[in-house]
Amino acid sequence: MSQRKRIGVLTPSSNTALEPLTSAMVASVPGVTAHFARFTVTEISLKEAALRQFDDSRILEAARLLADAHVDVIGWSGTSSSWLGFERDTQLCARITEATGIPATTSVLALNEVLAAARVRKLGLVTPYVPDVQQRIMASYRGIGVDCTAERHMDISVNFDFAEVEPDTLARLAREVAAAHPDAITMLCTNLRSAQLVDSLERELGMPIFDSTATVVWKALKLIGADTRQVHAWGRLFRDF
Repeated sequence: MSQRKRIGVLTPSSNTALEPLTSAMVASVPGVTAHFARFTVTEISLKEAALRQFDDSRILEAARLLADAHVDVIGWSGTSSSWLGFERDTQLCARITEATGIPATTSVLALNEVLAAARVRKLGLVTPYVPDVQQRIMASYRGIGVDCTAERHMDISVNFDFAEVEPDTLARLAREVAAAHPDAITMLCTNLRSAQLVDSLERELGMPIFDSTATVVWKALKLIGADTRQVHAWGRLFRDF
């Protein structure tokens, strides 16, 4: 690429996983850098206070700060619309673009795009979330014709703690849902240290694995016109879609 391109990433405040993973993914794409803005997210649950964390006004404030860095695209690296409703992300992207003039995407909208492209109807779902959040996510996917035929969740609600889950545990959970022979697996949470496992697990399990930290990077790169195939060793998402 002849011109420097900047990806802006909206980040939950207590997240420690997505920034190093995102930067590592884009490092192999010449001229592309990732830049981050945080807003408060500390708990994932269906409690009213936890749901209020995702009010658009808070996210838009962080997006405006990214606009000061003249980023070329803004991505919400978070999965909240999977339990709040996918339309929340569609509306958020429209509001970000209206406020900043910058195109926007999200982890979940990008995931849904690639699930459709891969014709996934049976999905293996791995998350760290509590049971009622997990059930909301599964209902959301049923609503778009995707059945979560196998799922594992870890019953954790403290966002910081998601990143403390060991990668070996995440790999084991992926293997467990793979036993149900889904069309694909998703590791759904951007504070899991899972994206770096995808390439080797895909080779082992023989099925695509779409990590939510990776999906927003994939879509952001497409929106700025970058060749996603330059992102090596991060899974089929970047090679085949």
